[in-house]
Amino acid sequence: MIGNLSLDFQKLVDEHYSSLYRFAYSLAGNEHEASDLTQHTFFIYANKGSSLRDTTKVKSWLFTTLYREFLRQRRSAQRTQPQDEETLELSAPVVNSDVMATVDGASAVAALEQLEESYRAPIALFYLQDLSYKEIADVLEVPIGTVMSRLSRGKAQLKKILLEHPRTA
Repeated sequence: MIGNLSLDFQKLVDEHYSSLYRFAYSLAGNEHEASDLTQHTFFIYANKGSSLRDTTKVKSWLFTTLYREFLRQRRSAQRTQPQDEETLELSAPVVNSDVMATVDGASAVAALEQLEESYRAPIALFYLQDLSYKEIADVLEVPIGTVMSRLSRGKAQLKKILLEHPRTA
């Protein structure tokens, strides 16, 4: 039975890792935090997933868990002392802006990162993960009307960002 459980878990990871990672990246904006969020989501599932009664909702459960973990980490980071600018500049990765400007996907992700946080998650879940309004509402724990409103406003913001800075968004 334990061998079967590990195969089921491996299948779950294989099936959902990339979509969870893309969602995490759209929220966090960097590879390291996205990887940590994704792995921590599967860690939580390994510890608490057995309490999930309806296995058909595992995808929504994973996305909800990842989103909650992202919010928890953001709240925790806000409570810590900010670093000075020089320390932040030294620790920031070097990104070649010429490469970013020529890659369409990178421009889209950069534009997504500029969205207000309340619009970023619904946009990412809808366009990057192909979740329905209902699934997004479940993941974010908001009414469907709120999802529709945030998608509409988020798309308007995204359009404005891309029109103002088409190559360097």
